Amino acid sequence: MISPEDIEKLIRSELKTMKAYIPIEPTDILSQRVEIAEENVIKLDGNENPYGCSDRVKQALASHAYYHLYPDPEQRELRKALEKYTGISSEYILAGSGSDELIDLILRLFVAPGDKVINCPPTFGMYPFSTDVCAGKVVSITRKQDFSVNVSAIKEAIDKQTKVAFIASPNNPSGNVTPEDTIMELVKSGIVVVIDEAYFEFSNITVAPLVPKHANLIVLRTFSKWAGLAGLRVGYGIFPTKIVKYLMKIKQPYNVNAAAQVAALESLKDISYLRGTIKALINERERLLTKLSQLDWLRVYPSQANFTLCAVLNGKAEAIYKGLQRRGIFVRYFDTPQLKDCLRISVGKPEHTDALIAALQQIC
Repeated sequence: MISPEDIEKLIRSELKTMKAYIPIEPTDILSQRVEIAEENVIKLDGNENPYGCSDRVKQALASHAYYHLYPDPEQRELRKALEKYTGISSEYILAGSGSDELIDLILRLFVAPGDKVINCPPTFGMYPFSTDVCAGKVVSITRKQDFSVNVSAIKEAIDKQTKVAFIASPNNPSGNVTPEDTIMELVKSGIVVVIDEAYFEFSNITVAPLVPKHANLIVLRTFSKWAGLAGLRVGYGIFPTKIVKYLMKIKQPYNVNAAAQVAALESLKDISYLRGTIKALINERERLLTKLSQLDWLRVYPSQANFTLCAVLNGKAEAIYKGLQRRGIFVRYFDTPQLKDCLRISVGKPEHTDALIAALQQIC
């Protein structure tokens, strides 16, 4: 009989020591942890849309008659709708189970064991996580003090084993956009350059129209933030057509489930509502930045996303983080060398901002 120790020997050795990705937790779990009613929890740690999805989405999900059938594996209706939304032909578009799946698919397509992937921390943790899972080698090129990308250092690091570079724009957690000329300089290097535009709707800055002109440029997007569909997991990428063909070949056949496809389609039919929530969040972002900047123990970084990064200058970031939790307010705490004593705060509704600021004034 095979023992657990025998099974352990069969597991890939590099996976035994890799760091797990630490996800945020849902509201009901947070509620239980701090013993505060779920409806009183203020969740500002996941960059989710507090206004939720369009009512059309809820109605369409309730009335959909074909949950017993597999969804379209080629996502044809959704890709055509995305063509209208992006202005880019559907032949360049592929949807995924969130942009996380597309990150994984890109790496599985290009990265063999030992191949290198450029990561630019501090940034989204899925890039190194998925690289590790694919047995690639993460090459970290730290961003500059203003969180801009260090292009010269990236170019120096590129060698024959370097396959992919990931650039989040706006970057998570710093909120800054990478300029187009910087991106094009990286594209000229010849490696695959992935621009993760998960927060595009809050910046309205994109390089997506350039994808058809460059065989090694990819843009990723998601419905999680602007459309309020984080729980349904649907994202999409704009890829060169040759890459789309290979990704269509290696992806799971029904990777975007029926509910997610219905929700995304209805979201794209209710753009006016969603643009209203985007405008509300951008307005509240500016108000939040102003309020936080009035606290002299915070350094507040400008943001073009739906969150802001704050450096806590009095060294009490962890105490503030825990103090907010006790009041049912959840933000993201960082204590890495690049983000020492930092908090990332998602933009919520006006009443969430008011509660946050009042709590911060009480704690400090």
